[in-house]
Amino acid sequence: MPAAPASAAAGTARGRGAGARAPVRPRPFGPSGRHAAPRPTYRGQVDGVLEDLAPDGLTTAQVAERVASGRTNRLPVASSRSLGAIVRANVFTWFNGLIGTLFVIMLVVGPFQDALFGFVIVFNALIGIVQEWRAKRTLDSLAIVGEARPRVRRAGAEQQLAAEELVLDDVILLGPGEKIPVDGDVLDAAALEVDESLLTGEADPVRKGPGDQALSGSFVVAGRGTMRATKVGADAHAAKLAAEAQQFTLVRSELRDGVSQIIKFLTYLLIPAGILQIIVQTAIAGGVRAGISRTVAGIVPMVPEGLVLLTSVAFAVGVVRLGRRNCLVQELPAIEGLARVDTVCLDKTGTLTEGGMRLNAIETLETELTESQVRDVLGALGALEDRPNATMAAVIEACPAPEPGWPAEGIAAFSSARKWSGAGFADGHGTWLFGAPDILGAGTAAAELAEQRGAGGLRVLLLARSAVSLSDDAEYTTAQMSPEPVALVLLEQRIRPDAAPTLEYFERQDVRLKVISGDNAVSVGAVAASLGLPGAESPLDARELGASAERAGTVETVDRAFADAVADHSVFGRVTPRQKQQMVLALQSRGHTVAMTGDGVNDVLALKNADIGIAMGSGSGAARAVAQIVLLDERFATLPSVVAEGRRVVGNIERVSNLFLVKSFESFLLVVLTGILRLPYPFLPRHTTLVSTLTIGTPSFFLALAPNLARARPGFVRRVLRFAVPAGLVNGAAAFVSYYLSRLPPNATLPSEQTSAMITLFTASLCVLILVARPFAWWKAVLVGTMAALFVLVSLIPAGRRFFQLEYGGWQQVLTSLAVAGCAAVALAVLWHLARARDEDPLASGSSPTRTD
Repeated sequence: MPAAPASAAAGTARGRGAGARAPVRPRPFGPSGRHAAPRPTYRGQVDGVLEDLAPDGLTTAQVAERVASGRTNRLPVASSRSLGAIVRANVFTWFNGLIGTLFVIMLVVGPFQDALFGFVIVFNALIGIVQEWRAKRTLDSLAIVGEARPRVRRAGAEQQLAAEELVLDDVILLGPGEKIPVDGDVLDAAALEVDESLLTGEADPVRKGPGDQALSGSFVVAGRGTMRATKVGADAHAAKLAAEAQQFTLVRSELRDGVSQIIKFLTYLLIPAGILQIIVQTAIAGGVRAGISRTVAGIVPMVPEGLVLLTSVAFAVGVVRLGRRNCLVQELPAIEGLARVDTVCLDKTGTLTEGGMRLNAIETLETELTESQVRDVLGALGALEDRPNATMAAVIEACPAPEPGWPAEGIAAFSSARKWSGAGFADGHGTWLFGAPDILGAGTAAAELAEQRGAGGLRVLLLARSAVSLSDDAEYTTAQMSPEPVALVLLEQRIRPDAAPTLEYFERQDVRLKVISGDNAVSVGAVAASLGLPGAESPLDARELGASAERAGTVETVDRAFADAVADHSVFGRVTPRQKQQMVLALQSRGHTVAMTGDGVNDVLALKNADIGIAMGSGSGAARAVAQIVLLDERFATLPSVVAEGRRVVGNIERVSNLFLVKSFESFLLVVLTGILRLPYPFLPRHTTLVSTLTIGTPSFFLALAPNLARARPGFVRRVLRFAVPAGLVNGAAAFVSYYLSRLPPNATLPSEQTSAMITLFTASLCVLILVARPFAWWKAVLVGTMAALFVLVSLIPAGRRFFQLEYGGWQQVLTSLAVAGCAAVALAVLWHLARARDEDPLASGSSPTRTD
C-alpha cells in the first residue's frame, strides 16, 4: 500500500490541533450483538466560535444556523442552461445576424415575397429554442432522480439528504461505493479505504483513519466510517469539476467541430463572393431595389443557417428520447460517442444477471461442522454488514444472526482486489473468512469442487477458518491468513429476461461483446453461454494474464500480449478493477470505440477510461458520477435503444449536412459565373426560398429525426465535402446553363429566364434529396413526392405564379430546362456511386448490412 498523500498527512496533523477530535481507535460494531464504543465529541465552528458538537450529529437548531449563514453545500450552478442562455444561443449567432440584416433590408426595399427567408430563420430559431427547452426540462428532472443522496447523522438519527442540503460540520456516514460529497476529516473508520484516482490519477486505494482528510470527488471502496464536513459548497475540492460535468452544454465533439470547420470555410467563400455580388448586381440590375434584391438572392443561399440548428435539435431530441427511456445523459457528447461504439464491455452482475440472488445450498467440507453451525457463522458475518451487497443480502436472508450475538473483535472489509472479507469474534468463536473459492482455497480440493459447481452457472463462495486474529487497523493478504476451507455457499443468479434478446441485437449490429467480471471465470462463462454469447465456451481467468496486465497502463503502452488476449476472448473472470481498466485501454489501442457498463466501485476505473461509460441507476454513487449515461430503470434492454439513438443523431446530421452544403456551393458558383459574365443573378430571394424550403428545409427536419442504424465513422468533414462540393458545382452549373440557354431566343424575358433556371435547379436539387434519402422507405417516397407535388402546384396555380413571379416560355424552353436537369441528375448519380465504390459513401448508407430505416 503506498504512503498516504501529503493532503492526508496534513489532515492528520490538523486533527491533533484545535477544531478537530483527537484520534480514537474506532469500535464500529453496533447492532446484532456487536460492541458499540461511545462516540467522542468533536469541535466545530458556529458563527466563528469554536464549540463542542455532539457525536450524534448536528441538532435542528445548529443546522438552521448554518443554513441561515449560507454555510451549505448549495452551488450556484444549474444542471442545464437557463432559458435566457438557450434563447441567446439560438438567436444571437453570426449567421442569424447576417440573415436578419438582409431580412430588414428586404422589408424596406423589396416586396414582401422576397423577405420570406427571414420568417424561415425566425421559425427555425423558435424550433431550436423549444427543443432545447424540452431537453433541459427532461435533463433536470432526471438529474434529480439520479443524483447521489449522502447519508448523514443528525440528532442521533440517520438521514438521506440531497448533496446540496449538507451543511458545515455535518456528520456524514461512509460505506462501500459511496461518493464523498464534500471535504472533511475522518472521525472514525473500520477498514476504511478510499479511491482518490479521480483526483490524483493514482488507482491504489488509500487507507483512512481518524483525523485523516477525505476529499470530495473520491469514493469509498472498502470498509466504513464517518467524517465531519469541513469544506462545503464552492470551497470543496471537486465542486467546480462536478458542476461542470453536469452542465447541459454542447461541448467539444468531432461532429460539432466538423460543422464549425465547414461554416468557417464557407465564411471565407462568402465574403469575396458577397462583395462580387454586390458590385455586379447593383451595377447592372437597373435600379437600387432590383440590385439589392438580386444581391440578397445570391448571398442568402450560401449561408447554411439550418445546419447548426439541426445539429442542436438532433442532440436535444436525443436527450428527450433517451429521457423517456429513463436514461440520464450527463454529457452530451455521449450521444455522439454512442454512434461510434463497436465494442461493449459488460459486467455480469447487475447487467446480465439481476442484482438480487438467492441461497441455493450449503455444502460442508468438514464432517465435524454441521450445516446449522455454518449458518450461524454466516449469520454472524452478515450481522456485521450495515449496507450488505447482493451476495451478503442473500446470505442474511437465509441465515439469521445467531442468538445471542457474537461480539466482533476485528474485521477485514471486503475489497474487489482481495475478493474476500472476514471478521474475528470473541468468546472463542474464532476468525472466519468469506469470499472467492479460488482465492481462499487456491490449490485445494475445495477450489476444484467450487469450479465444478460454478460450471452450472451458480455463484460459489467459500467460508474458511483462520487461526490469525484480525485487527481493524491492519491489512492482510490471503497468504497471511492461511485459510482452511470449511464450506461452499451456492447462490442462484437470476438472469435478466431481456439479456438474451439484447445480446442478439448487438450481434446483428456487428457490435462485439466482452463480459468482464470479478467472479469465477467458469461461472461467468456458463451464464454467458446460456445466453448464446459467441466465445463463451472458452472463458479466460484474468489471473493468467500475469505481468502483461501490469504493463497495460495507457493506450500508448498497452502490452501486445495482453491486448491479444483481450481481443481473442469474449468472457473474462477474476478480473481486478485495474485489469478492467486495462482491458478497456487494450481494446482502444486496437482502434475500437468502447462502451463499458457497470454498477459497482470495481467498475469505476473502467467506466472512466471507456469512450462511453454506462452506469446502472441503483449502482454505487461513484459509478454514476463518472459515467456519461445512467440507466435509471436498470433495464439492460435499454442499451440497444441507447446505441440506436446515438447512431440516429450522428448519421442523420451527416445526411442533412449534404443538403445544406450542396445549396451553399451551387449558390457560390452561380454568384461567380454571373459576376464574371456580368449577368443579372437568375433568382429573386422568393425563388431561392421556395426551392430551399421544398428540397432542403422541410425534408431535412424529417430526415434528421428518422431511424438510422449505420455506425458512425471518423472523417465527417472529409466525407461530406467529398460529395457536397462536386454536387453543388454540378447543380450550380446546370442552373447557369439552363439560364444562359433561355436567354438565347430573341423574345426571351427575364422572368421566363429565371423560371427556366429555377426548374432546372429544383429538379437537380430533388435528385440530391433522393440520393441523400437512400435507402428508400415508404415515408421517404411520400416525402419526396409531396415536395415535388407542391412545386408543381405552385407553378400551375395562377396565384402561385404571380406570388413567386414565375413565367413559362415555350414548351421548347421547358424541355431544355428538364434536359439540362436530367444531365445533372446523371452526373450526381455517378458522383454518388463513385463515392460508394471508394468506400467513401457520404452517408455510409449501405456500408452496414444491418442498416434499416
